[in-house]
Amino acid sequence: MNTEDQIARVKNNFEESIRVKQQSLQALAVVTAQAASLIALALDKGGKILSCGNGGSAGDAQHFSSELLNRFEMERPGLPAIALTTDSSTLTSIANDCEYGQVFSRQVQALGTPGDVLLAISTSGNSDNVCKAVEAAHRCHMQVVALSGRDGGTMAALLQEADIEIRVPASSTARTQEVHLLVIHCLCDLIDQHIASQEN
Repeated sequence: MNTEDQIARVKNNFEESIRVKQQSLQALAVVTAQAASLIALALDKGGKILSCGNGGSAGDAQHFSSELLNRFEMERPGLPAIALTTDSSTLTSIANDCEYGQVFSRQVQALGTPGDVLLAISTSGNSDNVCKAVEAAHRCHMQVVALSGRDGGTMAALLQEADIEIRVPASSTARTQEVHLLVIHCLCDLIDQHIASQEN
């Protein structure tokens, strides 16, 4: 591939990302604000936020958790959040002794309590272990915020009335993940603004 073709592909990726973000702005602004309010209310009541996903979505789960535990763009106390993707001993022991499909659900069962929220991330909505985590969250009387794409997959059918799905209108995994990251930053920003409004 020559340099001109490489540059053209880069421009195409940028243009596609911009298009999907513009489409997502119209589709997701309301549900993203609703999800932020749900999470902020859970935190106000002493709940914690558990998050999970696979691959790039695991990175997004960790990113969200770190922004809550430390800080986003303003100084504030740390907020209780746990990424279920980070403990290699726990993950491998569950995968070895049970099955990989339970690596998140068993953690939710052990750590989740009523009033907590699960941030479940799956670009296709069909990740078995994330779907099992959603089911476990419901058994623990937790609400779920689901980040998905495409048609929502299996995960969409598992959601209950009190849950919120933020479904990116895209079929590309890469474009969906790019919007997921932006949504995560929007959630963090709105949570920060909620805390700031309580302090004033």
